[in-house]
Amino acid sequence: MADILVSWIANDARGDWSLVSGDLDTGDDLATAILLSLFTDRPATASDSLPDGTGDRRGWWGDREIGSRLWLLDRAKQTEETRRRAADYVAEALQWLIDDGVVARFTIRVEWARRSTLGVWVIAHRSDGQSTSFNFDWAWQGVA
Repeated sequence: MADILVSWIANDARGDWSLVSGDLDTGDDLATAILLSLFTDRPATASDSLPDGTGDRRGWWGDREIGSRLWLLDRAKQTEETRRRAADYVAEALQWLIDDGVVARFTIRVEWARRSTLGVWVIAHRSDGQSTSFNFDWAWQGVA
């Protein structure tokens, strides 16, 4: 099924819709769902330490479960603990796709791709046996 295509603009750290001949472009609905899940700010929990010290827990007021808490790593150091937290946040952000039956499971790999750049690789395994890979090693530059 085609959905509105969300194209990620790495230099601006934001997604945007694309136009083709004056109409919204369409693309892979799973790719769009994963992009929105990872790159929308999920609200911080009461126990989360906020990186900017403002008290702003972020998130979208209309839905407390959308997005990821990866934004909490904005000022984190490049450590194994930060990598583990990132992996947990990615799994948490994508869980709704499993719960809703969109995919059967995910394989998630999170590692330091290079200095100060967190790399995230996701394989979505569908219930029909097909899988799709997504590479986000470009997205979190300057994390630590």
